[in-house]
Amino acid sequence: MRLGRPSGAAAFALSVLSAGGTGVGITAEERLEGTISLARTADQRGFHRFWMSEHHGMGATSVSSPPLMIARLIAETMRIRLGAGGVMLPNHSPLLIAEQFGMLEALAPGRIDLGLGRAPGTDGATAAALRRGADANDGFPQQILELLGFLADDFPSGHPYRQVHAVPGPWQAKENRVTAPSRTPQMWVLGSSPYSAQLAGQLGRPYAFALQFGDADVDTAIRVYRKSFQPSDVLAEPHTLISVPVAISNDPIEAKRQSATSAMAMLRMFKGEGYLLLPPDEVEAYQATVQERHILDAYTDRSLHGTPDTVAARIEALQERTGADEVMLVVGGHSASLDQEGISLIANHYAMPHLETSLAAAAQ
Repeated sequence: MRLGRPSGAAAFALSVLSAGGTGVGITAEERLEGTISLARTADQRGFHRFWMSEHHGMGATSVSSPPLMIARLIAETMRIRLGAGGVMLPNHSPLLIAEQFGMLEALAPGRIDLGLGRAPGTDGATAAALRRGADANDGFPQQILELLGFLADDFPSGHPYRQVHAVPGPWQAKENRVTAPSRTPQMWVLGSSPYSAQLAGQLGRPYAFALQFGDADVDTAIRVYRKSFQPSDVLAEPHTLISVPVAISNDPIEAKRQSATSAMAMLRMFKGEGYLLLPPDEVEAYQATVQERHILDAYTDRSLHGTPDTVAARIEALQERTGADEVMLVVGGHSASLDQEGISLIANHYAMPHLETSLAAAAQ
């Protein structure tokens, strides 16, 4: 399975992740439309993937169901791979996810990614409302195996789900006497710890590391993944993706201001005040304590913010250090227009192409 090629002049593939971030003063309708526009831009500028993350009960995020957004974006894009980065599998039945992503793969063959995570994507009370038990994480490896079994319809004889079939899928094709699909959604294991890295390696699946979360140790996780990797029927060698938060603008001051809106949202979450994206002026006016200022500065600095040249240099340093095959730009400050501007600027920096924007134009 070939997972990706370098983007433009970059030595690695470049992709985009959005949570459909909804800032204070901005409606969900406006920001979801902005997410659609962002995906179109990513497609037109030759980015490799466009992923969306699953979150619940957060004022600053509007994508609670990545599959719903993927279905919409299939009709809005032409080439880019679309996916969940990710589906929080313990929140769902593996059969349901196999059905949903089997349907998406049928709608857009060869363009669908299924990233799997084990975090709830929300707070404890909301997780309980999702019917997620306290021990939900413990069954994550088994849930992945069940999901793979449903996608391939290859449970062994005697398995309790041997006669349970995900539709669309191989079983349906056989029943209807047609050729079975040649591929299934490209499945990734997501995480920010050695646990997820080892699991991805043992399953022989590509691994996506979320560097946007806290002080996660990407170097150790990547090392564990490569050491534990066992070739599978879909992947012969380890393949890694690192997602990093970015705020890119020709005005470095504005980029930093936008990065600070995400940092403030993290501080609010730590204080139990709710994850909200406040306007930059409101963030700057906030009278932070010494400890709060430390958190705000740490999360602002952790984001790769600044001009395209500055951000590209930091991306390249990270990629050179880790050997990552792909880098995914995580956008999601208060300003949707800066997200749009940012991915276009980095595409220009790496001389990525301007591709045809419609099926009719592409056919000419």
